[in-house]
Amino acid sequence: MTVRELAAVPLESAEVRERILIIGMGAMGKRVATALQTLGTANFDWCCLVPDAAGESDLLKQTYGVEVFHDVDTLVAWRPTLAVECAGHAAVHEAVVPLLERGVDAIVVSVGALASSSLREEIAAAAKAGGARVTLVSGAIGGIDALHAARTGGLDFVRYTGRKPLHAWLGSPAESQFDLLAIDRPTVIFEGSAGESARLYPKNANVTAAVALAGIGFDKTTVVLTADPGIDRNIHEVEAQGAFGHLFIRLENNPLPDNPRTSWLAAMSIEEAVFRRLEHLIQR
Repeated sequence: MTVRELAAVPLESAEVRERILIIGMGAMGKRVATALQTLGTANFDWCCLVPDAAGESDLLKQTYGVEVFHDVDTLVAWRPTLAVECAGHAAVHEAVVPLLERGVDAIVVSVGALASSSLREEIAAAAKAGGARVTLVSGAIGGIDALHAARTGGLDFVRYTGRKPLHAWLGSPAESQFDLLAIDRPTVIFEGSAGESARLYPKNANVTAAVALAGIGFDKTTVVLTADPGIDRNIHEVEAQGAFGHLFIRLENNPLPDNPRTSWLAAMSIEEAVFRRLEHLIQR
């Protein structure tokens, strides 16, 4: 399955009142919620799906004044038209798939979950069964459209390089292989395929998956991950070569203020995907 095959087509009919579900209310989900509130809800409604944590539901209801659900089966009666997944890889299987089967379109943030070929097939089958559409956000990386276009003429190689500050790799497999906080020069902590990278470094998987899906797949895409004591932000580089010529893209992303492990651009890409969906209802 390719990015193009999963790409969403914006609704053209303003007769349908959008009912938006935000799956997960962490830093990403709350940014989407805030963005929706700034638009006003005259032409759409929204709710959220979160774990049944003590006190969280009441706080969310008080803060945003919306309904809060804890399971898909109960949520379906609310009749959402669009699900915005901001909850991590597990939510793609646990919530997005059953919603697609019920005809609910989805914006998927945790693109790294699609490193699993079986899940890609499951999503495609669910979307077909429900007549639903799926949008994959580009997240913290750019140039996805160019890479996808370039592959039609054949690509010789695609390489993604991710550079992050030392503390960003704490809690990853690199912590057991390196004395991370003692590193004094840029150090490669992983080099291999996009598929292996997504499995070992799931917190970096969204970017590698977006590159792999747009280009030559998880087995052929090379990933290099680097711990760099000289930087204070996440740096993403994509290089590709093929019949089209040579492509090199570098992004230096500031961290999301509410979650330093996430690039601000990733949050912006979600908001933009939601705005595109609502563009027939709003003016910006």
